[in-house]
Amino acid sequence: MQILLEVPEDLIQAIRLPTEEIPSRLKKELAVRLYSKGLMTFGKARQLAEMTRWDFHDLLSEELIYRRYDVEELEDDLKTLEELS
Repeated sequence: MQILLEVPEDLIQAIRLPTEEIPSRLKKELAVRLYSKGLMTFGKARQLAEMTRWDFHDLLSEELIYRRYDVEELEDDLKTLEELS
């Protein structure tokens, strides 16, 4: 399923950003909010934000959002380390 979000033109104009930056910024804002509320995992939120793992981590820090680190993420990290060895 894909969701198309329609934002009225007057609201788009009210966003204090250059027009070309708005779609990317809205994705980042949504990703940060969903992650902070526990509605999306770190990996999925960073995909939504279209950012690298490290850049999304930095964005969370800028927004004063603490990163949750659960067992699933630990297992993923351990698997990655094994593959690199």
